[in-house]
Amino acid sequence: MSEEAPRNGRTGLRLIVVGAALGVVLAAGAGFGMKVTDRRPFCASCHIMQEAALTHKASTHANLACNECHAPHNLAAKLPFKAAAGAKDVYMNTLGRPDDVIHSGQSTKDVVNANCKACHTMTNTQVASMDSKPYCVDCHRNVQHMRMTPISTRKVADG
Repeated sequence: MSEEAPRNGRTGLRLIVVGAALGVVLAAGAGFGMKVTDRRPFCASCHIMQEAALTHKASTHANLACNECHAPHNLAAKLPFKAAAGAKDVYMNTLGRPDDVIHSGQSTKDVVNANCKACHTMTNTQVASMDSKPYCVDCHRNVQHMRMTPISTRKVADG
């Protein structure tokens, strides 16, 4: 009978190196996917988001990715939030009515408001009536994709 040669530790090292390389590739792919799916071209690829993408492109926040406003900034909170919102969007595009405007739910309104306040912290300290209304867009109606302004009269400077 022949005896098997004793393992010299190289197999374990190979597994670690391959596992680490695979982890890096998966993390890079996930990061790239998150970045791509946060931006306007991806969001505009759905029928239900075309009007929002068009008005976002002409808004004062055109330089921001959609999910800089519409998703939590904390990655642990962003992943499940984005998955739920994406599932809703897929449903609306496939089984819902794609010509309907999607209205933000309470969780989205809360996230957007928190992001407004986080980005505009210095402005918030200057405004005495910050707590007079629950949401920033209650006063700043045109910021949200200029939705209160008729399309025929919208200008890039509107916001």
